[in-house]
Amino acid sequence: MSSPTLSLRLTGAKVLRDGELQMRSLVIKGGRIAKGPLPEVDLSGYLLLPGIIDMHGDAFERHIAPRPSAPFPLEMGLRATDRDMATNGVTTAWLAQSWSWEGGHRGPDFAESLFTALDHYRPEAVSDLRVQIRCETHTSDTAERLLATIRRHDIDYVVFNNHLDEAMQLAREKPEEIMLWAKKSGRTADEHMAIVREAFEQEARVPRYLCNLADAFDTLGVRYGSHDDPDADTRERFSLIGARICEFPTARGAAAVAKAVGDHVVMGAPNVVRGGSQAGNIRATKLIEEGLCDVLVSDYHYPSMAKAAFRLADDGLCTLPKAWAMISKTPAEIMGLSDRGVLDYGKRADIVIVNEQTHAVEGTISAGRISHLTGPAAQRFFTAPMGLKLAAE
Repeated sequence: MSSPTLSLRLTGAKVLRDGELQMRSLVIKGGRIAKGPLPEVDLSGYLLLPGIIDMHGDAFERHIAPRPSAPFPLEMGLRATDRDMATNGVTTAWLAQSWSWEGGHRGPDFAESLFTALDHYRPEAVSDLRVQIRCETHTSDTAERLLATIRRHDIDYVVFNNHLDEAMQLAREKPEEIMLWAKKSGRTADEHMAIVREAFEQEARVPRYLCNLADAFDTLGVRYGSHDDPDADTRERFSLIGARICEFPTARGAAAVAKAVGDHVVMGAPNVVRGGSQAGNIRATKLIEEGLCDVLVSDYHYPSMAKAAFRLADDGLCTLPKAWAMISKTPAEIMGLSDRGVLDYGKRADIVIVNEQTHAVEGTISAGRISHLTGPAAQRFFTAPMGLKLAAE
């Protein structure tokens, strides 16, 4: 059973409202941003920012299987993921789960188990947890199963990717990497490469498979895109079938084509925080400087989202309101979530409480409920006037 919503006024903080930081109060009532006199909590010295919306994150994998040979119960991993998100200001998130020929934790069997576990866990989640399917292009033999799964679990986001070329290149140049890849799926390198070659045999069926899926997604209202586009031609082909989200383009050309035709470009926040891609691909800041990136996502590290926004502002690439929009307002618009992404009357009360000096996330409110509260901010809530009731509704 979910906890009651807050009914209070947050005062003294700088609030991100209408695209700028304003000194004003923020009222929460009935899970929404509201108006009216209510018990107050003084948050002077803090920023109140819209809850973070994460369009792609796979850090949940480390909570479910901290080591490849040490998996834990799915519900346990989902609960830890949920708390990890809340601690870092995330209020809405898509778990990026593979649907791949690789099998193991990236195969359809595991995916269906995860989706079922999430359906069971979702009623007690402190964040709005959703699913993104990362569909390998060479899985045409699973078409009916994939669509049935999407319908059964009400999945609203799919991206296409193709890791076969990467597998073949690694086999030629870095066979030790293939051994590690295979080990994660409980196979030998030879067994793994046999599966790769089998997947390649679907090559002729892939174009029709992707087009048929695109048609089905349009009917079902599923948003879809592509992942790791290596060049302009690849992005153009995906755009032509309606895959209008370009996720993690590995080169500038792919991002440039996406923006030229009105598609959305998504990059990883860790890329910004670390100053570059861990895989050696294009720097996210370069695309941001050129106006070729719309959204930042957690990728594999939830703390990087808030940190990246402040890094962009501190480095002078854009203002904090514009940087924060890349992790709140813009993803909400892309994913059709008109009830969140900004702090305004009637919107969902998804709020991040950030220490103005340290930039630490000290509190998260999700749909009017406290999902994370720590440090001096917590003391403000618990030393508020006696009339304050944290769960008044």
